[in-house]
Amino acid sequence: MRNLIKIILFFSAAVVFAQPQFTKINSMPGAFSRMGFGARGIGMGNAMSAVIDGNLVSYYNPAISVYQENNSFHTSFGVLSLDRSLNFLNYTRKFEFRKRSSDNYVPTAGLSFGIINSGVSNIDERNRDGMKTGELSTSENQFFLGLANRFSEKISIGLALKIYYYKLYESLSATGLGADLGMIYTPTNNLTFSFVITDVNSKYEWDTGDLFGQDGKLTGDKFPLAKKIGVSYRLENPDIIASVEFENSNAETNYLRFGAEYNIFDNLFVRSGLDKWNLSNPDDPARPALGFSYFYDLDGWLVGVDYAFVIEPYSSSDIHIIGINLRF
Repeated sequence: MRNLIKIILFFSAAVVFAQPQFTKINSMPGAFSRMGFGARGIGMGNAMSAVIDGNLVSYYNPAISVYQENNSFHTSFGVLSLDRSLNFLNYTRKFEFRKRSSDNYVPTAGLSFGIINSGVSNIDERNRDGMKTGELSTSENQFFLGLANRFSEKISIGLALKIYYYKLYESLSATGLGADLGMIYTPTNNLTFSFVITDVNSKYEWDTGDLFGQDGKLTGDKFPLAKKIGVSYRLENPDIIASVEFENSNAETNYLRFGAEYNIFDNLFVRSGLDKWNLSNPDDPARPALGFSYFYDLDGWLVGVDYAFVIEPYSSSDIHIIGINLRF
């Protein structure tokens, strides 16, 4: 009997120590806003803060919109498991101004605004007896506006303001306001460095007074504050963009991200990446991704189709992101 108890204790200890180490960021709000933006970014492992070519979104770095070529409009949606939704919408453009005593126009400012929408549907509503009485759904949204200025040929700085809105249940909702700060430094035409701080002062403000009456409370739920540094390099022949990014947050994470994009011929791009390789927790699985884009010139409008595939840990199926791009 004593030997049996020892065996049970031994295997119980083995199971306990085999459990993945808890990562604090998984319990913090705003997880939907940290999944990435669109098929291109997600397909490159979200290592995008220093990428200044192609369709650009200030979601990754508020300073990059000054590098946008032409006007860019992007929309996409995600196919996820467990009745979840993930949708994106963005518009980016740069502004060019003519210098005094010169006929040349120089890009000195940029604007980017967009929406991230997520939610869960088909949630059973049941009474105390377990009988189904209806269906519930949630909706979580981020609205952002990014403004950037190019102070010299090598340095640009940007600011993005973000509004969060979370509709959780009936009269229970929360709002929040935060900001991102970003900088781009381009020592050469092919090499780019980036520095970004995300979710400065971002938090949800909850008021459960309408739902629970006198038992309701006012609470604040802070988002993790993250600092990112990145570098990207563009090869001329073959036409490849490679990027690496490191992110540190106050949620005890140290993420590495990698991404690459290859322009095979005129309007066909293939890409791959690795997102959220957590150096602080080797038990936290990274997220490999693959994707492609194809563009077609339609009377001066460049119309593109994007796709990304992401392996999602702990899920019954993986993520598919499908999008449409317009440049005009």
